[in-house]
Amino acid sequence: MDAVPARARGYVAAVALSAVLCLLPLPVTHTPWEAAALLAALYAACEHAVRRRFGGTFYPVLLAGAFLLPPAAAALVPVPAALLSPVEHPPVLLRRVWRAAQPALAVWAAARTHRALGGEDAVLGSDFPSALLPAGAAVLAFCLVLTALDGGLRAAAGLVPLRRAWRGLLTRSPAPIAVHGLAGLMMAVLWRSPYGPVAALLVLLPMGVSWWVFALYHRERAAHQATIRALVQAVDIKDGYTRGHSERVGHASVLIARELGMDDDRVEVLRFAGILHDVGKLGVPTRLLRKDGPLTPEERRIIELHPEYGHQMVRGISFLGEARAAILHHHERLDGSGYPYGLAGDRIPECARIVAVADAFDAMTSTRCYSRARPVEAAVAELERCAGAHFDPRMVGALVRALRRSGWHPAVTADEPVHGTAPAERTPSTGAPR
Repeated sequence: MDAVPARARGYVAAVALSAVLCLLPLPVTHTPWEAAALLAALYAACEHAVRRRFGGTFYPVLLAGAFLLPPAAAALVPVPAALLSPVEHPPVLLRRVWRAAQPALAVWAAARTHRALGGEDAVLGSDFPSALLPAGAAVLAFCLVLTALDGGLRAAAGLVPLRRAWRGLLTRSPAPIAVHGLAGLMMAVLWRSPYGPVAALLVLLPMGVSWWVFALYHRERAAHQATIRALVQAVDIKDGYTRGHSERVGHASVLIARELGMDDDRVEVLRFAGILHDVGKLGVPTRLLRKDGPLTPEERRIIELHPEYGHQMVRGISFLGEARAAILHHHERLDGSGYPYGLAGDRIPECARIVAVADAFDAMTSTRCYSRARPVEAAVAELERCAGAHFDPRMVGALVRALRRSGWHPAVTADEPVHGTAPAERTPSTGAPR
């Protein structure tokens, strides 16, 4: 994010200006400043602890502020945390402004919604279940504003097309934010009760436990990713001519998946599928992978076992999901002439059809021991020629559209090919690797 587009900077400035406008009524608003200061300090402490140990954002204190304070004062609660918390990546000032302005607008909207529905009186009187309706509406407003602002920033920064900027964001956020909202409501009710603010702080204890469990899950996921990285590095070392191929296939698979409108979780699975599609080559003799001359029919049959080897190697990694099917079937062809099982048409899993196109595209645009890299335009033309027979036309079209928008800048995997003409049986028309 070093070179932030001008429109993204303008977008952040507009959001910041909107947040400042929300704070303007403060001088004429009856504000409980002690409560506002305590909530701001508490939120800053929680944010520091959560970001340092777990990552993410801690919303219960913000939502408690929405239930306890006037909207303008509630919008002030996240500001000290944004100004004081460390920023790991530049541009520092822009990130600080965004971290302050986005939650300020969201909590302001939540507080306005809560007050408009009579939530203040319900909290003061500990009126359950009546207090749940305005609190639920406030949490929904909070979630909608966060989602709207996040999607707008993604579009302004050019990360995704405008039509898909908000896709997948709203479906992921309501459940966790609803839990935070319930904790915030409990804090607000206890705060207004005879037990006072100290009792309200006890609500943070179970939330801390939930964050600890959440962190354990992410550590386990990080361990899986480290395992994946080790497997890919092992393949790159064994088959030196395709070094970097796995990463690029993962990237191309992501381009296709996003163009098809898949949600972020599935896009991540497709990235893993692309990265690991050739992991089965660890079970293939190195002499066959590096052989310069023509492959015999028996040698080709051995190499064609690598999808099954790969599937066996990753079958115990549960979070890969459908990526395992992509690893097994990425050499199947739409007309049934592929391997290992000769599946045809829709019998080939969708994820495998995506990886097949990404794999062939990178194979054609990379220099190998048996072929020089083709220009992107030539590779695209070859994919389009083989669409309907070897490749799913829908996946080919998605890749073509993504390439037209973002381009392709692959790293060359071998500076110079091996001298001599590549064997005919090792260079199929699609340029797909063995």
